Amino acid sequence: MPMVVRRGRIAYADQRPYDRDSQGVLWPRIPSQPGKGRPEFGMVHALRQRNAMEQLLCQVCAQPADRNDDGILWLLSEELDTTDEDIVTPHPPVCLPCAHASISTCPHLRREFTAVRVRACEGAGVRGALYEPADPHPVPVDAIAVAFGDPLINWVRAGQLLLRLTKYRRIELPEDVP
Repeated sequence: MPMVVRRGRIAYADQRPYDRDSQGVLWPRIPSQPGKGRPEFGMVHALRQRNAMEQLLCQVCAQPADRNDDGILWLLSEELDTTDEDIVTPHPPVCLPCAHASISTCPHLRREFTAVRVRACEGAGVRGALYEPADPHPVPVDAIAVAFGDPLINWVRAGQLLLRLTKYRRIELPEDVP
C-alpha cells in the first residue's frame, strides 16, 4: 500500500475512513477471517488485537473476557515486582478457560506469567512502525511504542493498541475451569 504525507502525517494514498481509529491513528488494512488459520505465537493480527482491547474480549476466543467483582482477568507474560505502578500492555484480557489453555500452549506464558484482576484501564497509545518522510514515499525506520497525544503518533502505522491498567491486583489463577 503506497504511503504518502498528507496534512503533516502519514496516510495511505487512497485513504478510506476506516483506515484510522477514533484517535486518528493509521492502522494496517488486514482481512478479517474469524475461525480460519491457526494461532501463530508472536504474530499479532492488528484488527483482532485492537477489537479485543477496545471491547475487553478474550484474546484467544474473542468472547467476553472473564469478569467478576474483582475485575477483568489478564495474563501478563512477565513477573510483576510491584503493584504500585500502572502497567501498559499490548495483551488483551482472557477468559478463564483460554487462560489455562494459553499457559499450557504459549511458550512465553509457560516460562513465566502473572495473573491480575483489573478494575480500571484506559487507552495509552499504540505500538507500530515509525515512518519518516522520503522521496517518493515515506519509509519505515523503526518499531516503537508511542503515547496518545505524542506528535510522533502522526508518523506511526499502528500494529497494536496499548492499554494502561491502573487499578489491578495480582491473583492466583483458579485451578478449576468452569
